[in-house]
Amino acid sequence: MSSDVLVLNRRFYAIHVTSLKRALTLLYLDHAQVVDEEYRTYTFDDWRALTASKAQHPTGLIRTQRFSLAIPEVIALKVFDRLPQSQVKFTRRNIYDHYGHRCCYCGEKFSTENLNLDHVVPRSRDGSTTWENIVTSCIPCNLKKANRTPDEAGMRLLILPTRPRWKGPASLVFKSNFKVRQSWQRFVDNAYWHSELER
Repeated sequence: MSSDVLVLNRRFYAIHVTSLKRALTLLYLDHAQVVDEEYRTYTFDDWRALTASKAQHPTGLIRTQRFSLAIPEVIALKVFDRLPQSQVKFTRRNIYDHYGHRCCYCGEKFSTENLNLDHVVPRSRDGSTTWENIVTSCIPCNLKKANRTPDEAGMRLLILPTRPRWKGPASLVFKSNFKVRQSWQRFVDNAYWHSELER
């Protein structure tokens, strides 16, 4: 069960992409409903009955000993109507994504295992662990800079440390590594067209 499922809030805004296993759990517990291409919603039992009434399903089937279930591509939460948080979480993955997996000192792009997080002002000098003081650096640049400021090391930051700007709910889909399915497009477009623009 490796398919991805688009999750909408109860107002039908795209807010998340989840695993098929998690989506089925939400459906079974009646926390979500399947949404079809005509915006019709189905409970777990309704979806199971609909599956039984059709010979084929383009999304494929999950078979159990008692029944078969069409693989849902979009679900909507029944209660949650908020949009995702308005700030990007300060995580290693988000930091790497924010700087495009580039070393902020030499500008070259690297794989994750060849990048480090670097405190521009070293922690030994009360440098904070925040968006404004953390950048990505390759291992050679990190070793060259060592426990010094860029000026002391004779290095220049080509990419300055910044806090990423939230792009609205559409960024959950557009900035992820998930391929946007055709069945998701109308919901993604809805988030795109109705999200507040950056000032």
